[in-house]
Amino acid sequence: MSGHGQKLSRKQELAVASLLTQPTIVAAAEKTGVSEATLNRWMKREEFKEAFREARRDAVSQAVARLHQACAAAVATLVGVMADDSAPTGCRVSAAKTILEMAMRAVEVEELECRLVELEDVVRYTRSDFHRNGDHGR
Repeated sequence: MSGHGQKLSRKQELAVASLLTQPTIVAAAEKTGVSEATLNRWMKREEFKEAFREARRDAVSQAVARLHQACAAAVATLVGVMADDSAPTGCRVSAAKTILEMAMRAVEVEELECRLVELEDVVRYTRSDFHRNGDHGR
């Protein structure tokens, strides 16, 4: 039996993977080859919970990377529909509207990012000036 801070057993690692791929805890336990009670007990252990959180973060990170890879194709599809004179007018308008909305959001996000960087710089400068001058509320 693993103690706090120790590595997971092979079965527990399989259980983490099964929890990510199976629709229910019962199915995950079955796939792992343990009882539902055992899996539930493992899920209460801190080292198991942390391994499961990390596995979920990794899965989401991989999904986001795939979304980023698909962006160019998605934009090409929207532009293709918008430019296709044989496409129904509603589809062309919808594609054009989507392109404009996404472009505007991208500009807004870039502007917010710039403002955030500027604010962070001001905070950093203020803190360094505060510490440099020794002004601690006097």
